Amino acid sequence: MDPDFDEFLHVPARLSVVALLAPADWVEFGFVRDAVGTSDSALSKQVAALADAGYVEVRKTRMRTGRHTHLRLTPYGRQAFQRHASALERIVAAARRPQE
Repeated sequence: MDPDFDEFLHVPARLSVVALLAPADWVEFGFVRDAVGTSDSALSKQVAALADAGYVEVRKTRMRTGRHTHLRLTPYGRQAFQRHASALERIVAAARRPQE
């Protein structure tokens, strides 16, 4: 197995969240929920796991319109995603090579 392959990130729900956050700074929780196509509770569970592992930072604010939760990748999370994506690209490239 490629040493950069990240088993923790490879869980589909986590990989979807991290991939969505990768090109952005802070992203609103509702946007992530809708883009990933999951429920609040399922996303909360994955975000908590990602935050506990140091991949994602969570910011909660109160405004007149209510509470808002925003997410972003930590520098560690961004590097981990880039390494994992590179590992996946190498795996796919190896699969496309002609069989000898």
